[in-house]
Amino acid sequence: MDTDNSSPRGLWNEMGPGPRVLGGIALALTLAPAGCALPPGDQDPTPRLPNIVLIYADDMGYGDLAIQNPESRIPTPNLDRLASEGMCFTDAHSSSGICTPSRYALLTGRYHWREFHGIVNVFEGSVIAPERLTLPEMLKQQGYVTGCIGKWHLGWDWDAIRRPESPGTKLGASPEEFDWSLAIPDGPLDHGFDSYFGDDVPNFPPYTWFRDEHVLAAPTVAFAPDPVPAEGAAEGRAGPMVEGWKLDAVMPRLTEEVVDWIHGQSGGEAPFFLYFPWTSPHAPIVPTEEWKGRSAAGPYGDFVAQSDATLGRVLEALEAAGVADDTLVIFTSDNGPEHYAYPRVRNTGHRSMGPLRGLKRDIWEGGHRIPFLARWPGVVAEGTVCEALVSQVDVMATIATAVGFELPDDSAEDSHDLTPLLKGVLDTTIRDSLVHNTRKDHYAIRVGDWVLIDAKSGGISRVPGWFAEASGHVPNPHEAALFNLREDLGQLENLFSENPDRVAQMRSLLQRIREEGHSAPRLAD
Repeated sequence: MDTDNSSPRGLWNEMGPGPRVLGGIALALTLAPAGCALPPGDQDPTPRLPNIVLIYADDMGYGDLAIQNPESRIPTPNLDRLASEGMCFTDAHSSSGICTPSRYALLTGRYHWREFHGIVNVFEGSVIAPERLTLPEMLKQQGYVTGCIGKWHLGWDWDAIRRPESPGTKLGASPEEFDWSLAIPDGPLDHGFDSYFGDDVPNFPPYTWFRDEHVLAAPTVAFAPDPVPAEGAAEGRAGPMVEGWKLDAVMPRLTEEVVDWIHGQSGGEAPFFLYFPWTSPHAPIVPTEEWKGRSAAGPYGDFVAQSDATLGRVLEALEAAGVADDTLVIFTSDNGPEHYAYPRVRNTGHRSMGPLRGLKRDIWEGGHRIPFLARWPGVVAEGTVCEALVSQVDVMATIATAVGFELPDDSAEDSHDLTPLLKGVLDTTIRDSLVHNTRKDHYAIRVGDWVLIDAKSGGISRVPGWFAEASGHVPNPHEAALFNLREDLGQLENLFSENPDRVAQMRSLLQRIREEGHSAPRLAD
């Protein structure tokens, strides 16, 4: 491929200010002073509590959406449609560059690093404390029916079903170590959901379906990948599996369950909250036969295209149930794309990270700047683009406002209310700073257009030499790195040495946010 045409700066320059065409769809952009396009009118047209559908992709990169990557090799008509019918946030971030921490922050409104940094590993317990208020718990207090369908990956109390004679094996445990007839506590139902269906984690044991607190079938054999992925590894951890478990059947089954769940709410008096965390396009990359060859970005692109069709099924179900106009739909992703994105650039020309530097795990922008779309008929103007800095941590405070819930002081400590941006009536920014973190003692802080990587490098994922050379990456001679993202989104020009005062101020703010235990405006002294 032509590396000059795919450079981070070059791609972003095609997405400059003014009316823009993203992925072939024209989105009229009129920036408010806060960076958010203004919808017409200022009255509140939503007298009833909205239904809420929160869709959470797994390892989907900023550049995987055709609407925000003109050079995408993947068709995403349903994501494009969602953006054209609502708002596309171009500067939105997950709390972490990996899975579990981002999910924790999304569902609690609290930076993950205040509690932990890593993922929940095989057969490990919950990372959500019993007293921690979650988004579904908040909504249940407001009369919502709550459901979770898909990837949980926040832990369960597996010791509750271990047999007394079990040696306590985690990775590589045998099926006989557990009594699969028992309820598995401290999962979704103990943290606010009325119901759960899913496989917990697509590449972790046990490989079986869960319904609420029970498995539907007891695993009896050791994991073996079927099918073997055509791109990347299955990444399946060793452990118990149901005989005949098909990796490529997971997303189709989840999709059907979601459609049935939505139709089951039709005609009900209570509003509903559906949390639909996808297992895709995370490895194993296993598009079904129907979707193979449907993109120009290899099996991964096909898997994204299949996932996009899943979104289409959700939108169709909302329309068929007669609730589309009463439903806030939010789509986002837990972190940036996996390391397979680098060979994908060379093999197909598709940049899953788009114009950004870095991938999953990194505190470079590509690790945590993610797709973020919101559709709310009558509230969010169609076809708008918001360039304001926002975070998934902000979802909880935003929804609290939407449903009239007053958050207690010991909850959602880092969540900012994005309602003014959604309504387009704000003349100042909502969030002027944001902390980025994946690993312990590896932090970055964003302030306005500036980001300080308070480390020698923002990288964790290994970068191939050919990609680093083609992208203009050079070794950092300084102890940290400072970038102006307005002028250098690809994070190529380190301005650390030229701005000692700014560096000192940003370090001081980072330390204060870490030490204070909160950053939400409502908790300011």
